[in-house]
This record gives sequence, C-alpha cells and structure tokens, in this order.
Amino acid sequence: MPPSPKRPRAAAAAACPAILLLLLCLGWARGHSRGAAGLPPNATTPISIMGLMPLSQLEEDQKSKIGRGVLPAVQLAMDQIRNESLLNPYSLDLRLYDTECDNAEGLKAFYDAIKYGPNHLMVFGGVCATVTSIIAESLKGWNLVQLSFAATTPELADKKKYPYFFRTVPSDNAVNPAILKLLKYYQWKRVGTLTQDVQRFSEVRNDLTGVLYGEDIEISDTESFSNDPCTNVKKLKGNDVRIILGQFDEQMAAKVFCCAYDEEMYGSKYQWIIPGWYESSWWESWINSSQCLSKNLLTAMEGYIGVDFEPLSSKVIKTISGRTPQQYEKEYNDKRGDGQSSKFHGYAYDGIWVIAKTLQRAMKYLNTTNKHQKIEDFNYTNHKLGKIFLDAMNETNFFGVTGQVVFRNGERMGTIKFTQFQDRKEVKVGEYNAVADTLEIINNTIRFQGLEPPKDKTIIQEQLRKISLPLYSILSALTILGMIMASAFLFFNIKNRNQKLIKMSSPYMNNLIILGGMLSYASIFLFGLDGSFVSEKTFETLCTVRTWILTVGYTTAFGAMFAKTWRVHAIFKNVKMKKKIIKDQKLMVIVGGMLLIDLCILICWQVVDPLRRTVEKYNMEPDPAGRDISIRPILEHCENTHMTIWLGIVYAYKGLLMLFGCFLAWETRNVSIPALNDSKYIGMSVYNVGIMCIIGAAVSFLTRDQPNVQFCIVALVIIFCSTITLCLVFVPKLITLRTNPDAATQNRRFQFTQNQKKEDSKTSTSVTSVNQASTSRLEGLQSENHRLRMKITELDKDLEEVTMQLQDTPEKTTYIKQNHYQDLNDILSIRNFTDSKDGEKAVLKNHLDQNPQAQWSTTEPSRTSKDPIEDINSPEHIQRRLSLQLPILHHAYLPSIGGVDASCASPCVSPSASPRHRHVPPSFRVMVSGL
Repeated sequence: MPPSPKRPRAAAAAACPAILLLLLCLGWARGHSRGAAGLPPNATTPISIMGLMPLSQLEEDQKSKIGRGVLPAVQLAMDQIRNESLLNPYSLDLRLYDTECDNAEGLKAFYDAIKYGPNHLMVFGGVCATVTSIIAESLKGWNLVQLSFAATTPELADKKKYPYFFRTVPSDNAVNPAILKLLKYYQWKRVGTLTQDVQRFSEVRNDLTGVLYGEDIEISDTESFSNDPCTNVKKLKGNDVRIILGQFDEQMAAKVFCCAYDEEMYGSKYQWIIPGWYESSWWESWINSSQCLSKNLLTAMEGYIGVDFEPLSSKVIKTISGRTPQQYEKEYNDKRGDGQSSKFHGYAYDGIWVIAKTLQRAMKYLNTTNKHQKIEDFNYTNHKLGKIFLDAMNETNFFGVTGQVVFRNGERMGTIKFTQFQDRKEVKVGEYNAVADTLEIINNTIRFQGLEPPKDKTIIQEQLRKISLPLYSILSALTILGMIMASAFLFFNIKNRNQKLIKMSSPYMNNLIILGGMLSYASIFLFGLDGSFVSEKTFETLCTVRTWILTVGYTTAFGAMFAKTWRVHAIFKNVKMKKKIIKDQKLMVIVGGMLLIDLCILICWQVVDPLRRTVEKYNMEPDPAGRDISIRPILEHCENTHMTIWLGIVYAYKGLLMLFGCFLAWETRNVSIPALNDSKYIGMSVYNVGIMCIIGAAVSFLTRDQPNVQFCIVALVIIFCSTITLCLVFVPKLITLRTNPDAATQNRRFQFTQNQKKEDSKTSTSVTSVNQASTSRLEGLQSENHRLRMKITELDKDLEEVTMQLQDTPEKTTYIKQNHYQDLNDILSIRNFTDSKDGEKAVLKNHLDQNPQAQWSTTEPSRTSKDPIEDINSPEHIQRRLSLQLPILHHAYLPSIGGVDASCASPCVSPSASPRHRHVPPSFRVMVSGL
C-alpha cells in the first residue's frame, strides 16, 4: 500500500498525540528521521530499538489495527522502565517503521532503518507472517535479535531457519498441548480433524497429529477443504467422529456450522473445538455467506469450545512492573481512550519488558567479563554482542501481565484459555498453563447439552440376546411336569410288569421308551442355558452335550418302540418260520445297534468338526433408555465349519428310522391283540413327531435371531413329541388295565388276510411261536379248555346215570336209545368241537342215523335163533357193551381237548398230569414257549 501524504498525516496528528507519534515514526521509516519516540530529555545515551509493524490508518486494514492498538501499551512500558531507571544510564529509543503488511514495503523499511538509522540493538515487532518470516530469516546476518508480540504462525518456530527470532505471544501450535490436556481431561480418545487448505491451519493440524501421536488418542479421520466443507462434514459423520478439532477462519467457520446443522452434527452427541481468536460476534459478519438461517447457525454453534492464548493473566499477582494484570488493563484502557484496542497489547507490553531485562542482563554480563565493552558499542557486524543478547533473551523468566514469561527454543510458554459459546456469547471455562503443564476447568461454567460430556464415539454396547428368565422358568416347569409323568409311567410299568397286559407288551422295552423320553426332556434344560447363565467355555461344552442327549434320547425311545413292533411283525407276518424264540435280549441288541450308529456319527462329528461357540452380531439399535449409546445385539450359536453336512447325516438317519417304524406299523395294523399291537399308536406318534419336527426346524431356522422364540419353539416341540409318544404308549394300557384287564389278552379274533388264512390251513406244521403270541394263544386255549372240561363233567354225570340205569333195568334200553341219544352224540362229537362251536354234529349220531337197525336192534328173543351170533344184540349184550365202552370212549377223547389221561382214575384230575394234555386240535396247534 503506498504511503499517505505527509500533510494529511500531520493534520490527523492534531487530534491525538498518539497519532502524532505515529506520523513521526512513519516519517522516519521513509528515510526522514524525526527523532526518537519517547526519548527522555535527560537521557544521555539512547539505545535504539527497531519497531516493525503495520501502522496504516485505513479502517479495513485489520493488521494495522493491531499496530495501532499496541502503541499505548508500548508507551506505558517504556514510561515505567524509564521511571524505574532499569537501564540507567541508558534509555530505550523505540523507532517505528511501517511495514504495511507488504513484503516489499516491509523489506524496504527494514533496510532503510539499517542504512539510514542508528545502530539498532534489537528488532521489536512483526505482525504479518509473510513479512516477519522474510525479515527473521535475514537477522542472523545482521546479528540482530527480533522479538515479536503478534506473529503466531507456526513456521517461525523453526530454530534452524530462524535462530534469532523470539516472540512473547504463543504460537498457533501452542494450543495443541492444551487441546491434548483437554482431551485427556474428558477422556476423549477418538477425534477427527477438519482443516481449511491454508498453510497456517495445515501446520497446526500437522503439529497436532505429532502431539497426539503416542498419547493413546486416535485421529480417526482427517478432512481438509478449500471452499465447501459440507462433503467433509458428512464424511466425518459417516466415520462416527464425535469430537471434531477444527482449523479454519471465521468465514469458513460459518459455512462449517451451517453444514453441521444440515447433517445434525450438533447437540449432546458432538463437541466442536475450534480456534478462539475470532473477533467478537464474528458470525454476524459471515451469516450471509453461509447460506444458512441465523437461528440454525446459532443452534449448531451452541456449545463449541474455542482455544486461544490468554490476552491477560487472570491471576491477581503483581507483575514485574509492580502492577497486577488487572491494574495494568485499567491503565491501558485509560491510555488508549477511544482509540483502537488489540488483544496483543499485553504481549507488546511484556515484550518491552523482555527487551529491557535482556539488555540489563547483557550489561551485567559485560560488566563482569569485559569492562571495556558496552552495549552501545554494538554494530551489525559485532557477532559477539549479538550472541550475548541472544543468550540473555533465552534466560528470560518473569511474571508479566500475560502470565509467566519464559522461552523454550525461542517459543513463549504461555497460558491458553478455553472459551465456550453459550447463549450467543463466549464464556471462559478454563485455562492451560504451559509452564506447569496444568489444566484448570472453572467450576460450573462449562455446559454440555447433555447430562454428561459427549462420548468420543458412538458407544457400542454389545447386548447378548438372551433367553428370558420367565420364559425359561415356564418351559422348565412344563419339562419337570413331563418328567414327573414319565416317572409315573415308569413306576406303573415296573409295578405291573407281571401283569399279562404289561408282560405281553415287553416291560423292558417300555422302560427304554420312558428313558428316551426323559433324556429328551432333559435336553430342554440345556437348550435354555446361554451366556447369561454360563461362561463361554461352559456354553461350548453344552453345545456338544445337549446334541448328544437329544440324539440318544430320540433313538432310545423310538428304537425300543420300533423293536417291539418288529417282533410282532416277525411273529404274525412270516408264518413259514420254524419254531423261533425272540426274547427281550435280542430286542436290546437291536436298540443297542441303533445307538451304536448314533455314537459313531456323534464321535466322528466331535473329532473331525466339533461344535464351537460362535457370536453373530446384528445392526446397531438406539438405546431404549435414550442414552448416548447404541446397542449392538449379539447372539450365541453352536456351529462348526460343515454344520449342514453333519445335520444332513443325522436327519437322514433319523428319517430312515422313522420310515422303518412306519413300515412296521403298517404291516402289523391287522394284528388285533391289544397287548401286542401298538401299530396305531406308533403311526400316530411318528406322524405327530414328524410333522412337529419339520415345522419346528423350519420355524427355528427362520427365528434364529430371536432366541426367545427359537427356544420356545424347540422346547415345545420336544415336550409335545415326548409327551404324546409316552401317552400313546402307556395311557391305553393304563386304561385297559384299570377297566378290563382280561379284555386285552382275550384272543377274540386274529385278523389276517385271506391269503394268510389259506396258507395257515394248508400248513399246519409251520407255526412260529414266540413269547407274547404264544402266551396269548395259550391263554385263549386254556380258557376254552376249561369251559369244555366243565361241560364234560356235566356229561360224565349223565353217563354215570345212564350206566346205572342200564345196570339196574335191562328193559330201559329203549329209554337209553330214546332219551340219551343226544347225550351219546355229544360225548362222541367232543373231538370235533373246535371245528364248529355252534352247530355240533355227532359222528355217532350220523352213523346211527344211517344204520339204526344194525346198531340198536332190539329183536325179540322169539324171532332169533339160538345161535350165539344172533344173541349179540340182546339187551344183556348191549348193556354189557355200554358199561365197558362208554368209560373207554370218555377217557380216550378227553386228552385230545386237554382232558384227563386215559389212565386217569377220575375225569376231574388236572390235565397237567400228563404230557398229552398239551395236544390240541390241528387248527389250534401252537408250540408255546414262556417269557
């Protein structure tokens, strides 16, 4: 910017003494020396200090406002130093040069000061980063030490490039240790950065990355933008960044918060940390450029935290000047009047004191080491004095109005303040002391929009989808009732094992059916135990145990049931079988073989590809309680690598077992002995179990993400199948045994097919005899035999009566022939009784009907000859024959129907006295073997 004419500046100086001083300095900067600013009239040896800063009067020049705002503070410091005679017999002579924040003008002012001005011992100033960096880089060649009060660019921290540069204001990078301390204070370990593509902000971001590195704080996303930040803001949200560290100017800040409002990245879940050096009410100037409503912008801004250096210390402690920071601030405001204020005035004030103390230490050093050399002997080629000034400034350490003034590698270790935007104004909420590395949060000042500080990320709380305890309790209670029922059936089976009904149904097989049902019931308890009840290791063990128990229980129950049915099938369907005994031991072997197949499959499964605990994670869900967390449901499963193959093998084997049972039930459907034939109930069991298993497996697969529903279905299927199977097997027996115990064992009829009946009639010698069938048929024959023996006893009485009549009265032969004709026929036709129970036709009657005269001739003695042959039919001979033949016939035919032996003295003797009593008619000839 071209310099203003001299006369207008003089006219403006009439309004304010400070402006007059400024104009005099400007005149010197153009090569026309106007004298030293603030030169005391009694100072004999002035010490010149080069002052470089923008001093333009244009209101739109923000950098010039800084220069004009710090002049009152500089004047105060120089007056206090002069009054204290700190540098006696020297006095500071600050000569100001306008750099106009332009590189060319700044360099020209610097070189004019060197060429035309006195020897300047130091350079004070440097506001604009570009001008300051150019001048600072050349200081080493002039042996000049520069002290800046407003240049915050991080680039100037490079001591290799700028070894003679110092600054009383903290660098922009100085906020990074403070940010680190704040992150640790609130335990934020995951952040994201949003940076404007400007060197100043990029350098701060790079330094922040180095500060956070190794501090267990993750930078999860780093975004930078040039003009439109909305895309980058959206990416931050997509990466679940909750704590955003921003580096951008005021104009871009308005755009950023407008995008944040659109993306709903504000409120209790988010925390923005941005630079705090923005002007007061900065958003009002840039609201139009953000394309966002003012209320929306303020809503998104609410709660952001600004980080900046502290302009003045808040501690009420006397500084090096003998004044507290608060007293100094009052003096400064009085000094500037209505003039421009600058937040750097405190650093400029402390900077003048730093220069004075540095020269004081240099003077002391020269006095102790070389009494012949003085500080006024300095020139731009005097490297020794320049090095003394450099070392003396590095030793600076005092408490100033901006806090403790101390340098570390030329960088000010100052105080960083934290402000928070609350209700359209910024409120100081804490400060960080870089010297002590401490953070102080002012009580009850920082306000978060939630009940607690925001989380650094979406807190994902893994929540196990577990089985409801009430549901588990209810199903467990039903299971216990089922086991009690099974125990009752077991007690009933054992207690009545010698009853004909139970004995014929094979009580040992019944016990196995009950055992299988109880094992199936027991598996329900294991299916309901998940990670909420047991540890991960125990759950993995339960995966295997419950599979084994359910598999073995199923095979035991249905294997025993099908083995019983196979025995009935073997008896009644294969009529050509020779005498063969099928005992329970053989059925046990059959069931054991089925279990052996199960064990082989299960052992191979366990060895080759065992079941493991796997965890399935589902999509995140909001917290039902409204907390700032997300719920990620997880579900435990028992799985392995080739789960489908192993399940296919097990299902195939069980399916074949069910088909085999269905086949046996169908083949034995016509066997009508209730104690033996369970085909109807087996069919019902297989049907119910099959349908329920298919439905249960399908629904269980579809509801695998709902453990309560899945467990409920599996448990109900097992309970239903086990209960219905046990009830179908035992309830009919229980009812029959209580109501009519003999009805189940009576051989009312054997319903075979027509072909089987023909085959039975042709093959009388090949009948199979086994335990249950033989016992049933034997019981039926014995009952029938008992009835016949009672009838024989009655007929014996009639025979005895006839015999006695024949013996007493020969003339009663005609009476015998007429009245006892039918009785004789009954006696002689007993052998054929079983062939026709209803219409008995006596052989003797048929024979007499055909030859009545030959058998019962009662020819008168007068009509017969005296030949002995003619007397054979006389009443005497007939009486004699009957008295001998009738007993013989009686005892000869009784054995054929289970009667007494021919040698038995009495017809009432038990038929078991002779082996011949087991002989039965051909149509009932059965070989019997006991259980």
